[in-house]
Amino acid sequence: MTNVAQVIHDKIEKTIFTIRPESTVLEAITLMADKGIGALVVTQDEKVVGIFSERDYTRKVMLMERTSKETTVSEIMTAKVLTVTKSTSVEDCLDLMTDRHLRHLPVVENEKLVGLISIGDLVKAVMDDQRKLIDQLQQYIAS
Repeated sequence: MTNVAQVIHDKIEKTIFTIRPESTVLEAITLMADKGIGALVVTQDEKVVGIFSERDYTRKVMLMERTSKETTVSEIMTAKVLTVTKSTSVEDCLDLMTDRHLRHLPVVENEKLVGLISIGDLVKAVMDDQRKLIDQLQQYIAS
């Protein structure tokens, strides 16, 4: 089974977009819109302190009638961030994301952010593993 290190290696877009906790929500959603992404890792001094997602915006700004210009990311980010390491298996990540209803997982090594994986990245990895297994079985049957 593939692990997170392989998923990160195989990603086409390897840039990790981050934002500071004191940034405004408007800055965060503008960056997300510009980059076509659904979440930002919130970092301070290279350490993960939260994650800000489209869900945070819709549930904690729009529905609570806050303003994006005046609300800071730290006020509405998810502060209890679950992280994984490069050695975590894809299966364990999928279990965690399914159980906790997550779409993104920061990858941390030695308390430093080294990647961000999405549910889509993991599904692709599982599909690739299955394709390889099917190919191997077909070759075995054919020989």
